[in-house]
Amino acid sequence: MPISKDFTSIFSKDWEINFTQCTPNGYLKYVDLCNMLQLTAATHSEIGGISFVDMQAFNQAWVMSRMRLEINALPKWKDIVTVKTWINTLENSRSVRAFEMYVNGKKMIGSETFWAVFNTKMRRPEALALPYEHFELYPEIKATEKSFSKINIPESKEMVFEKVVLLSDLDIVNHVNNVKYLEWCLDHVDETLILNQNIQSLEMNFLKELSLKDKVVIHETQVEKEYVFNITKDDKTCFALQLNLK
Repeated sequence: MPISKDFTSIFSKDWEINFTQCTPNGYLKYVDLCNMLQLTAATHSEIGGISFVDMQAFNQAWVMSRMRLEINALPKWKDIVTVKTWINTLENSRSVRAFEMYVNGKKMIGSETFWAVFNTKMRRPEALALPYEHFELYPEIKATEKSFSKINIPESKEMVFEKVVLLSDLDIVNHVNNVKYLEWCLDHVDETLILNQNIQSLEMNFLKELSLKDKVVIHETQVEKEYVFNITKDDKTCFALQLNLK
């Protein structure tokens, strides 16, 4: 698609929180929060000419590698939220994108994400085939207090669940969508921590892709106000999640 006449390097989009996106207490689910950020990034990419459709001409897609969320408060049902996004860095096969979510002008959430260009046929990273010089970069504007990082997985951990990857877990790139990993892990967190909004930050590392019928094991470790989950296939870590509690 051509670059839209409405394209801007810093992009904002409004969303209304609907009831399907909420937990029983009426506040936005963490999984749907991540989906909303992704959809905002997708819209920005579309008007900027580097969307999934544009990239598929070269068998390419953006896939998430790391994500950090810092949460002041969650929006609730019927809130109109504004998601603002911009790109901190973009070079060859890698990009860092920032997000902020506001309700009535008040910042609720900040996020920093790390993306890679992925060849969907060769199943490996490669340089972006499309021009992107029209995107102004803002490396100095940070959405979070801390940057994403490599999660340290404790040696001592408890197996909490075994799972087989189902068709409903896959996305358009034909691998497990990043929010599915988060959903699997959050299903094993004490529900009161979620309902009481006790999660201050969460961080995710996506290490290896999972495909249909893969067999995985979910492990958990809790140390004081920190949860670490990791998902393994054949004893190799595919995903790691760290939750920091208030």
